[in-house]
Amino acid sequence: MAVFTSLDSSEVQAFLASFDLGSLTELEGIASGIENTNYFVTTTRGRFVLTLFERLQAEQLPFYLRLMHHLATHSIPVPDPMADREGRILHEIKHKPAALVTRLPGHSELQPSPTHCAQIGTCLARMHLAAMDFPLEQPNLRGLAWQTETIPLILPYLNTEQQALLKGELAYQVALGEDPVFRGLPRSAVHADLFRDNALFDHGILSGVFDWYFAGMDTWVFDLAVALNDWCVVPPSGALDAGRTKAMVDAYEKVRALHPEEVALLPDALRAAALRFWTSRLADFYLPRDAHLLKPHDPAHFERVLRQRVLAAQAKHAPV
Repeated sequence: MAVFTSLDSSEVQAFLASFDLGSLTELEGIASGIENTNYFVTTTRGRFVLTLFERLQAEQLPFYLRLMHHLATHSIPVPDPMADREGRILHEIKHKPAALVTRLPGHSELQPSPTHCAQIGTCLARMHLAAMDFPLEQPNLRGLAWQTETIPLILPYLNTEQQALLKGELAYQVALGEDPVFRGLPRSAVHADLFRDNALFDHGILSGVFDWYFAGMDTWVFDLAVALNDWCVVPPSGALDAGRTKAMVDAYEKVRALHPEEVALLPDALRAAALRFWTSRLADFYLPRDAHLLKPHDPAHFERVLRQRVLAAQAKHAPV
C-alpha cells in the first residue's frame, strides 16, 4: 500500500532479528493502495510483506491476522502471518503495530476473463465455508455505521445531484439492514475488498488473495457483490458484463448454492457494495492523508457503478 512511514534497511534488519528468517537482502516500498504502509521484504530464507498499520489499532489486528492464519490452515491461498521466536504474530515498528506475512507468487490480473472470474467465485465460496468456524468477531469497519458518520463530511464537496444519490442510497441501505430477511442472511468473517489488485494469478491459476485488513463480519452475498462490482464491471459505464458475472456466480454456486433470499437480495447487495466504495473513495479524495507515493482512486468510477446498480434494481422490480 502507500508508504506513510519510511523505513530503511537497518531498521528492518533490526526488526528481523527477533525472527528465524535470515538476514535482509532486499527492501522495496509498495506504492499502490491508500490505507497502510507496506514493504516487500526479501531475506536469505524467503520473501515476505511487512505491513505497518496506519489507522487500525493493535487491539483490532488479532482478528485479521488470526483470520488469515485460519484460512491458510484450510488451504485457502492467503498470506500467513509469521511468528517471532516468542510466538507473536503482532509486532511493532516506530510505535506502530506491524505484521510480517508470507509473500505469495504471481501477479494481479487487471483485465480478467470469465476463467479468472470463475476462480474468484470458487475461492470466495471456499473462504466463506472455511470461515464458518472462525471464533473471532469484528464489525465491518467500513460498513453502514462508518458510512453514516463519513457521508455528512463529504456532502459539502458534492453537487446537488450527487448529494441526493448518496443520501438516498444510504437511507435505502439503512432501512434494508433492519429487514428480518436481510438479518437472516448467511454471514461470517469476509474479505469485503476482493478487487482485482487484491488477488494474484500464477500462470493463469489463482495463487493468492491478500490485503485482508478490511475484513469483518458481513453477509456472504455482500462479499460476492464486492467482487462482482470490480471483476465483472464494464468500463467506463460501470455496468456488469454478463459473461464474467455468470462465470463467477456459477463457480461460486458449484461450491455453495446461494439461498433464494440471497438471490433476491443480490441487486441490493450490489448497490451496498457500490455505496461503500464510492463513499470511501470520496473520503480518500476530499479528506486525504499525507503519504509518500499515495495515489487515491478516482471516486467517479463508483458513482457510475452505483447509478448503474440502482437503475438495474429498479428495472428488475418495475411492473411488467
